[in-house]
Amino acid sequence: MSTNPTCWFLTGSQGLYGPETLAQVEQQSRALVDQLNDAGTLPLPMQWQPVLTDAAAIQRIILAANADPDCVGLIAWMHTFSPAKMWISGLAALATPFLHLHTQANVGLPWAEIDMDFMNLNQAAHGDREFGFITARLGVRRTIVAGHVSDPTTQARIAGWQRAARGIAAVRSLKLARFGDNMRNVAVTEGDKVEAELRFGVSVNTYGVNDLVEHVEAAGPSEVDELIEQYAAAYDIAPELQPGGDRHQSLRDGAQIEAGLRSFLTDGGFGAFTTNFEDLGGLRQLPGLAVQRLMADGYGFGGEGDWKTSVMLHTVKAIGAGAPGGTSFMEDYTYHLGPGTPKILGAHMLEVCPSIAADRPRIEVHPLGIGNRDDPVRLVFDAAPGPATILGICDLGDRFRLVVNEVTVVPPDEPLPKLPVARAVWEPHPDLATSAESWIAAGAPHHTVLSTAVDTDQLIEFANQLGIELLVIDGSTTRRDFADRIRWNQAYYRLAQGL
Repeated sequence: MSTNPTCWFLTGSQGLYGPETLAQVEQQSRALVDQLNDAGTLPLPMQWQPVLTDAAAIQRIILAANADPDCVGLIAWMHTFSPAKMWISGLAALATPFLHLHTQANVGLPWAEIDMDFMNLNQAAHGDREFGFITARLGVRRTIVAGHVSDPTTQARIAGWQRAARGIAAVRSLKLARFGDNMRNVAVTEGDKVEAELRFGVSVNTYGVNDLVEHVEAAGPSEVDELIEQYAAAYDIAPELQPGGDRHQSLRDGAQIEAGLRSFLTDGGFGAFTTNFEDLGGLRQLPGLAVQRLMADGYGFGGEGDWKTSVMLHTVKAIGAGAPGGTSFMEDYTYHLGPGTPKILGAHMLEVCPSIAADRPRIEVHPLGIGNRDDPVRLVFDAAPGPATILGICDLGDRFRLVVNEVTVVPPDEPLPKLPVARAVWEPHPDLATSAESWIAAGAPHHTVLSTAVDTDQLIEFANQLGIELLVIDGSTTRRDFADRIRWNQAYYRLAQGL
């Protein structure tokens, strides 16, 4: 993925108006881009491109955008009337997320000053409708935003689209390393890796756990010491794990695993990975602390070989980068059905990302009843309260399905002194029973991505731009309507694939 992502801004016009009018078009479109960039609300900069007035130039700029790894999306605006047949060859080649911005240079009309020169220059009101027809006629996947660029709502919608486009760029360039296979006999973590590369662009491949062990064993004492210094600066450390403590070696073993895992992922250019407690090879403990810290740095992760959730975690982290909040691997574990509002307690064996922590995490070591290895070190904390989304992905055989549930993360009703893992407690919308029944009806997985940084609209943008099915469970969901949506989607996506 590019380290300098940007979005290109295309302005449509035509040569009919003459050089004087086209000079005004350029001036006003440049000013519009400057206004967006100066607003401070967009996660990515807008890069202005020369005004487009003929089919050859349009095709060249779209092909150039497709080929430029730094261009993660295109925004097009028809400042004047740009005859849409000029756009056919370019749009037919489009392979970049696309937003049609329906705006104009001025906010209000200068009623007393309007003449035909003004009308000829400022006619996006029907120029964008001409453009809208051709994008609909060609079946172009696009987002349509109408409003002036000074409007915070318009800016917010463009920002959400940019975040989704950045997520698409991240997943299209993603390499994922599976250490071992999936947990035996589990269904939902399986999936078609060829289809995933076709639909998302991600490359998923398996590596022997002992390939990782070689990197772990190559990590020297100085690397371990450096990591332990980082731990001390960022976290509270249980006394028994501190230098001189009875179990300090456990912390050093965990740090050595982190050093080796980072080395393996960096050397291979991987942005996501999976582990499996049934296949640990020569690892002395199940990776816990290492996985948590790598997730905090933006890596995707899935437990028990769940590569699909790992892909989504990396992608959602890219969408939410720079936004308040965090994003983590998660799993529904158990329910609080009363008294009070029903809630879900989510966690995993070890691997919950500290980006969602409410307070300074604490490194602890505790027994783990699976894996048949030494007791693993891990970060323990409660998740910060606030609105969140929970995303799951499943492979239905003929397509991938994404399911989102809007939730509110809340503090635990009482302290959890005997639960030695990081965890989150949330109230699902519209309520636990409707949420759970809808989630199960959709076949959504038990491994998920929880994000307090990414909202539903951004995930809808992501799914729409890729043409991937997405079902949303929110405050307005009813069992009957959700069941109907599943049936309608089944018919639509079967028909949309063709024969």
